[in-house]
Amino acid sequence: MAKTKKITFIDLFAGIGGFHIAFVNLGAECVWACEWDKFARMTYEENFKSEHPELFKDGNFAGDITKVDPESIPDFDILTAGFPCQPFSQAGKKMGFEEIRGTLFFNIAEILRVKRPKAFFLENVRHLRNHDGGRTFATMKRIIEELGYSFKADIVKASDFGLPTHRPRLFMVGFLNQDIPFKFPDKQRLTLTMSDIFGGECDRIIGYTLRVGGKSSGMDDRRNWDAYLVDGKVRIISVPEAKKLMGFPDEFVFPVSNTQAMKQLGNSVAVSAVQATAAKVIEALKKYDK
Repeated sequence: MAKTKKITFIDLFAGIGGFHIAFVNLGAECVWACEWDKFARMTYEENFKSEHPELFKDGNFAGDITKVDPESIPDFDILTAGFPCQPFSQAGKKMGFEEIRGTLFFNIAEILRVKRPKAFFLENVRHLRNHDGGRTFATMKRIIEELGYSFKADIVKASDFGLPTHRPRLFMVGFLNQDIPFKFPDKQRLTLTMSDIFGGECDRIIGYTLRVGGKSSGMDDRRNWDAYLVDGKVRIISVPEAKKLMGFPDEFVFPVSNTQAMKQLGNSVAVSAVQATAAKVIEALKKYDK
């Protein structure tokens, strides 16, 4: 029997590897990644180098995406990217690539244009939809469609995929074969509670998003994200607990300070939410893209 070819992907703005974990869990292979932050790079390499040594050879783990020649990237099936939200100075003027030149989204679009992967999966903050009066999102959608891809978007919450944290994010998916039907995954029942994570009775019923920066805040702070009442005592979320909150496996390690680790988790994606959508993308490719 012929061996089934693995789905391949690239991991742009890779962070500590939330997308990487989700796609590898589904049997896909990461053939190229890019991350500029030195501490995030340390964590990414520490966790994936032993099982995927080829990813860390011959420039396959790049730094500054703005200095990457898309032609140098190996062929792949799916582009993934959780990228920063930036304004486009010419947004809405319908000038094609000139509208987005100088932004990190330009680099994503350029890779799509040059490499022509079968699909993409992008992630951003939910407010991107309304950024700059909706012009940023509308420009991105139009540019991608002009490149020949379909485009679907939805607000996805980590709490809809088994994790006790809200963390709404904008997921954007598209296919080069525009006839491929795609539906975002159905919500899943919450299987993990804050009480499960803390190992005690947790009085705080709302799991807030981890705030970037790793700073402690008191129970009276309305923006509180890391203090909970457990068995009547104030508890601060630890790195292992934050890891569970974001869906990272127990064996995931941080070769950095706790402050850096919390910052990295705060910047990361909720693995289970990404994995549920990634499964739908891979399923659609295998079923319809023969």
